[in-house]
Amino acid sequence: MEKFAETEHMIHELLKGRWSPRAFSGQPVEPEKLLSLFEAARWSPSAANLQPWSYVIVTQEQPEMHQKLVEILTGQNPVWAGNAPVLVLAVARPNPDRPAARAYAYYDLAQSVAHLNVQAEAMGLQVHQMGGFDREKAHQIFEIPEGYEPMTVIAVGYPGTLEDLPQDLRERELVGRTRKQLSEFVFEGHWNNPLEATGRELSLAGSI
Repeated sequence: MEKFAETEHMIHELLKGRWSPRAFSGQPVEPEKLLSLFEAARWSPSAANLQPWSYVIVTQEQPEMHQKLVEILTGQNPVWAGNAPVLVLAVARPNPDRPAARAYAYYDLAQSVAHLNVQAEAMGLQVHQMGGFDREKAHQIFEIPEGYEPMTVIAVGYPGTLEDLPQDLRERELVGRTRKQLSEFVFEGHWNNPLEATGRELSLAGSI
């Protein structure tokens, strides 16, 4: 199922097509495609090149561990996430030697996952990130060392169909995509002064 963003300005087709479906096919993800996802994640920007990200991957070919990860999800996530052939636990490691830079670990992990998302879209895969899971149980089940923080669970796979979902989730799947207007969060010069991309400003930007 495709849901292209209705943008007001030009963006890449991969970004227009990226969204967070819940309907996954049981088709396995080829190992070479999985490796490409994490190669993309590997080459994302990183403050001081610390690369404070780690990933724990479980597939339906490891049914026991796959099910354990599904079971620590919360809300409605377990209802659909078990169909995804690949589940990934994304983990950040704030640098204990640089406590003032702690936030950059989370920032860099998010950039790494964003690269993974775009690479997935380019290969015909879909991704859905989940913040709803038991972090303490994730530590225990996957033996994550102290100082490492599980941040999100990522479902990866090929598109499924609405029939793969219960009725309430089918309805949510069909809801249109929306975002805030640029004027609500892009400011020029000082806070709360919305950027107005006039022809003059665009021509100046193009001459830099």
